[in-house]
Amino acid sequence: LLSQFDPDNTGYISTEKFRSLLQRHGSELDPHKLEVLLALADSNSEGRICYQDFVNLMSNKRSNSFRQAILQGNRRLCSKALLEETGLSLSQRLIRHVAYETLPREIDRKWYYDSYTCCPPPWFMITITIVEVAFFLYNGVVLDRFVLQVTHPLYLKNALLYHPQLRAQAWRYLTYIFMHAGIEHLGLNVVLQLLVGVPLEMVHGAARISFVYVAGVVAGSLAVSVADMTAPVVGSSGGVYALVSAHLANIVMNWSGMKCQFKLLRMAVALICMSFEFGRAVWLRFHPSAYPPCPHPSFMAHLGGVMVGITLGVIILRNYEQRLQDQTLWWIFLSIYVIFVLFAIFWNIFAYSLLDLKLPPPP
Repeated sequence: LLSQFDPDNTGYISTEKFRSLLQRHGSELDPHKLEVLLALADSNSEGRICYQDFVNLMSNKRSNSFRQAILQGNRRLCSKALLEETGLSLSQRLIRHVAYETLPREIDRKWYYDSYTCCPPPWFMITITIVEVAFFLYNGVVLDRFVLQVTHPLYLKNALLYHPQLRAQAWRYLTYIFMHAGIEHLGLNVVLQLLVGVPLEMVHGAARISFVYVAGVVAGSLAVSVADMTAPVVGSSGGVYALVSAHLANIVMNWSGMKCQFKLLRMAVALICMSFEFGRAVWLRFHPSAYPPCPHPSFMAHLGGVMVGITLGVIILRNYEQRLQDQTLWWIFLSIYVIFVLFAIFWNIFAYSLLDLKLPPPP
């Protein structure tokens, strides 16, 4: 093909030859992929198409030059919107629904709809949810309590939660997500991370979503160790709030392009649920402790998760199928996050002794 349409081996094909190829073989392509190819041809003002862009598109890859050509093009997508298509199976309707829930551009929604194969499935969010529920049920049986487990005198003896006296045990900065204050705490976190996290993982993949989630979890526990130094931490709110805040910020930033139904109402419901859960955490933090002098768990992990969501999370969700290594803001926010982590590590090593804090006794 390249030798036939590019005899001089320049790496480019003229738009006229490119159009003739599309007319000849267009019936063999997915209709949405054909539309993207036409958009690529119409947006190019130099009269030629990069052959590698064509290969990338056919192999479900998008190069930087291809993305720039689409972004700079002025051709409107002429065929009917994906939302108007009929006769779809249940799985196809689900994929279409996810596309409209998370992506602001029609061309990206069609690209995702044609490319998604459910292989691999959204395993990360499902797995982390199952593990969290399993640990909660186990603790419920051991403590013989499912509501406000955190008020049980033996609750803090678990090796997973974060406790300021045991901050040298580094795994606790992450494993505290498997401990919850009670069924009301677990329920809200599970609902939010399934309703928001699973669709996001279906679109952006497990690597990106797990990074945002884990970064929110670590930022949450480190934020507590810096700003609320005498309190323990439990719950997955840091990771959940990172995902939800990133998703909500992405919707606001791309408001006109987001076509999810009742988006204003759904944003309001999500914010109400988050506010309710955060308010519960604040109330519990200042509620008289059942095991003085150790206070109830801190709420600062929520705020750490939100900060990760509106920085790193927004950059990840804004750049569908793009290389984050090429994004300047990605490197800026990643550098800020790394600096914060390093600062918190040194704070944990030196500040507690320098400030001569009176910490609660170890459990």
